[in-house]
Amino acid sequence: METIFSGDTKAAKKGRKWLAGILEQSVVEVTFTKKDGTERVMNCTLLEDYLPETTGAGRSAGSDSLAVYDVDADGWRSFRWDSIKAVKLSVESVDA
Repeated sequence: METIFSGDTKAAKKGRKWLAGILEQSVVEVTFTKKDGTERVMNCTLLEDYLPETTGAGRSAGSDSLAVYDVDADGWRSFRWDSIKAVKLSVESVDA
């Protein structure tokens, strides 16, 4: 499925940069389709206050996906850019 985040277009790159920037500032609800075809709703972030201290190198997501911290599952997860169905932002401040 094509989304505003998928592909190699200028608009897709801008959309991915925008979402990554929002994730660095707050918790975002992302709805996406998992590889097995099921839909998943995840509250995730890249906000430093939520991220665990890391030691060493971990696995990284490729350019077709983004690694994020799932605040409900308390762990790292990733989603493919082309699988995003919805992004929900809150205007409330986040208390980490």
